[in-house]
Amino acid sequence: MAVKVITPGLATSVQDLGRPGYYHVGIPEGGGMDRFATRIANLLVGNEPREAILEATFLGPELEFTAPAVVAVTGGELPPKVNGDERPTWESFSVKAGDRLSFGYLKSGARAYIAISGGIDVPVVLGSRTTYVLGALGGFEGRVLKAGDEIPVGTGTGTPGRSLPAELRGAGPSSVELRMLPGIYWHRITEAAGKRFFEDTWKVAPEADRIGYRFKGGTPLEFVAREQPFGAGSDPSNIVDACYPYGSVQVPSGTEPIVLHRDAVSGGGYMMLGVVISADMDRIAQLQPHTPAQFVPVTLEQALAARADRRTMLAKAEDYLTA
Repeated sequence: MAVKVITPGLATSVQDLGRPGYYHVGIPEGGGMDRFATRIANLLVGNEPREAILEATFLGPELEFTAPAVVAVTGGELPPKVNGDERPTWESFSVKAGDRLSFGYLKSGARAYIAISGGIDVPVVLGSRTTYVLGALGGFEGRVLKAGDEIPVGTGTGTPGRSLPAELRGAGPSSVELRMLPGIYWHRITEAAGKRFFEDTWKVAPEADRIGYRFKGGTPLEFVAREQPFGAGSDPSNIVDACYPYGSVQVPSGTEPIVLHRDAVSGGGYMMLGVVISADMDRIAQLQPHTPAQFVPVTLEQALAARADRRTMLAKAEDYLTA
């Protein structure tokens, strides 16, 4: 079976749960930016959680099916339509050969996840089907979809009408707090600058994608005076190259924080104020430009507790759908 791409949307790509194990050679883990929505979409159509799906950003594609299938759409509220008739999100529904799946206007969130029974059957590259566009690796020819593509789909069976209750979907508020663990370079800014960083309300910039989310509107940082170390650049935020953890918060020139996301590079020469905790990274993936956000300091113990809570919520949702 294949799914024909009539129109591709804004930036639709094949994703799964990522390509771990290659970050040390510069290949990021990648995968669906909202991992919760990626897993749930698959479970709704009877797939294993790691099957490949489509990630659509802001604007959905139009797809034509060549055989019957079961489909589910999760993540951002991007209303699916079958031959023009709207279908619910977070609930599986059937399509027939010749049916066209399209989408209405985005109501909330930023990214929707489209799962098809059987999973997207593109080649496995380095253990994953996920698309790394910056490296032209994996997915469908290493790129986002374009009109005329025919996406192969595996064989699978699903049940229409399966849904996840709203209380198990983990939706976040329109104004968000992003919990952050201050890092080893925190000493590079003044005490007053650190205090203001957490007090300020920032807004998501238009420059927000799979590589990273930029935030605007806060007070520029003040750096502690120093003699630049050998090997570092001239910008006050420069360091001798270091590894970048997933979720790292960089502030080039001290002006606009950037939270590195799924397709970020693995190292470079900017200091990191800290790391947004893993429990909040799905939330960042669903933030639209101009959304207000505030960074909130947490301890390692609080970060680990939040991760445990997130895992518990996912387990409840998975148990509900696999019972």
